[in-house]
Amino acid sequence: MFEGSFVAIVTPFNDDGSLDDDKLKELIEFQIENGTHGIVPCGTTGESPTLTHDEHDHVVELTVETVDGRVQVIAGAGSNSTAEALRLTQHAKAVGADGALVITPYYNKPTQNGLYAHFMHIADQVDIPVVVYNVPGRTGTDLQTTTLAKLATHQNIIGLKEATGQLSRASEAVNACDDEFTVLSGDDVNTLPIMAVGGKGVISVLANVAPKEVADMCNTFKAGDLQTAQQIHHQTMQLALDLFIDTSPIPVKTVLQMMGKLNGRMRLPLAPMSDDTLEVLRQTVNNMGLL
Repeated sequence: MFEGSFVAIVTPFNDDGSLDDDKLKELIEFQIENGTHGIVPCGTTGESPTLTHDEHDHVVELTVETVDGRVQVIAGAGSNSTAEALRLTQHAKAVGADGALVITPYYNKPTQNGLYAHFMHIADQVDIPVVVYNVPGRTGTDLQTTTLAKLATHQNIIGLKEATGQLSRASEAVNACDDEFTVLSGDDVNTLPIMAVGGKGVISVLANVAPKEVADMCNTFKAGDLQTAQQIHHQTMQLALDLFIDTSPIPVKTVLQMMGKLNGRMRLPLAPMSDDTLEVLRQTVNNMGLL
């Protein structure tokens, strides 16, 4: 159902900290023009923790409206409150998103039984494809493969964004779930390896600044041209790593500023990069020819 390069798109802000709708539209057009297969608004890269409920809804609505069916939209819809995650998922469905990305609840650290009940509660009440997002490094909670396999039997739970950083977990997920279940990489450096074991693509930070490269890597791999896919993987590897040289999305917004596409504005508690890390990132961006 979801395959290829899905950009975890940043949320642009004006200098006064308000949403910049025009810039978001521009970034979406930049993605579509360069072959991105789908847009994921209001994820971690979109600074969803600092968006108000109204802002979150607005960004999803504006994304769906701007995309206008040209590519798929998977709306970020996660929360550590099951009731809030349900509301966000219902909103995604109501405004026409193609799917919802629902993160494992963070901070309150539910058990595996709690995780199972959380996702089933949402999937039972909203008829929309749900991609489960597992990123223990951010949430403090790890959805085990045995729990995922039980969730995958629900008709509305159709995929996993795998961001544990352990390549074996992608293989486990592919093996534990049926052939219709979609595993997407949540780490750009692991996209090609995950596709090699049966994954279908990536929800990408890198695609914010290198959309054509990420889309081309997915396309060439699918076409059986492993050599070209490997070349792109190696060409983009250093930038993919350096986009996490500081807490994401600080580096990717900084690169977009270097490229003249954003003002680089973030919301606290995120803060600008130090001079040392900024220079490392700038050198990598220069080497990639993005400036």
